[in-house]
Amino acid sequence: MVDVAALAGVSQQTVSRVVNGASNVSPDIRDRVQTAIEQLRYRRNTAAAALASNRTMNLGVVSYALSVHGPSVALFGISEQARLNGYSTRLVTLGELDHASIRSALNELSADEVDGVIVLAPLHAALEVLRGLESDVPIVTFEQGSPAGPTSVSVDEVSGARMAVGHLLDLGHETVWHIEGPRGWLATDARRRGWAEELSSRGKALPPVVTTEDWSARSGYRAALQLAELAEVTAVFAANDPFALGAIKAFDEKGLSVPGQISVVGFDNLAESAYFRPALTTVYLDFEEVGRRAVEQILTLMRREESRPIPLIVPTLLSRDSTATPPAAPRES
Repeated sequence: MVDVAALAGVSQQTVSRVVNGASNVSPDIRDRVQTAIEQLRYRRNTAAAALASNRTMNLGVVSYALSVHGPSVALFGISEQARLNGYSTRLVTLGELDHASIRSALNELSADEVDGVIVLAPLHAALEVLRGLESDVPIVTFEQGSPAGPTSVSVDEVSGARMAVGHLLDLGHETVWHIEGPRGWLATDARRRGWAEELSSRGKALPPVVTTEDWSARSGYRAALQLAELAEVTAVFAANDPFALGAIKAFDEKGLSVPGQISVVGFDNLAESAYFRPALTTVYLDFEEVGRRAVEQILTLMRREESRPIPLIVPTLLSRDSTATPPAAPRES
């Protein structure tokens, strides 16, 4: 640490504040210290740090359905931000979302094992259980579509859905059909809410929603087969990119071109979405930032500093090749 301080031109105490994640360090000094750490390949002695601070230097993560894009990417952001702050992560996955399973997971991540817990289970059932549980360590949750709060982090998915629908309406489509996610997920409700709000604000009709069983491309494919039978469908907002991929395949099999006859917008911006055929118009959500902010808020709570609501992360619309103006003439059913 003395060597790092000398190379960065700061005091040893400043280096200590940086590696411990203190907030009272300017960005310029933090960057200098981090650069010196990388150049000298400095590795803090976590056992000594734990003894000195009376902390375990571990953060717990409770997760459900890591195969789903948002939680899996957020987990990567958590592990990276924890590492930068000298922390390791311990992951506990949930098989069920009942009271006993979640209580068991939190017990496994007791105060003797971790200094804080981040819960990546953005479903109504999980949040209902968590609200009734007490914990010896700070807990931050991933709550998609929720208002900003001091112990929850999320992307503004409602506005993201409105961006997607507004894009299609701006192209001239009379309305937008929606393939929604499975029931019970916060993301499902947030994206449907944004879809409905944008249509209503523009005085457009809300067509029936097509439901799904899970977040897979297969579910999007099956849903789109239903929409393909309706001649009035010219624009579809899919609640995630796999749905959109399945929908494009279904429309193709029915002889319907995308975007010539039906425009499709996805959500999440999977890394592969730019390479769909056609390249998918979608909404980008920075789930890595979700993970980073969750870690920073846990550290703030651990230091007993004033905790303010975590600002919602702003999504971005990425316009590509899967959307266009509606066809000049309606197709036959």
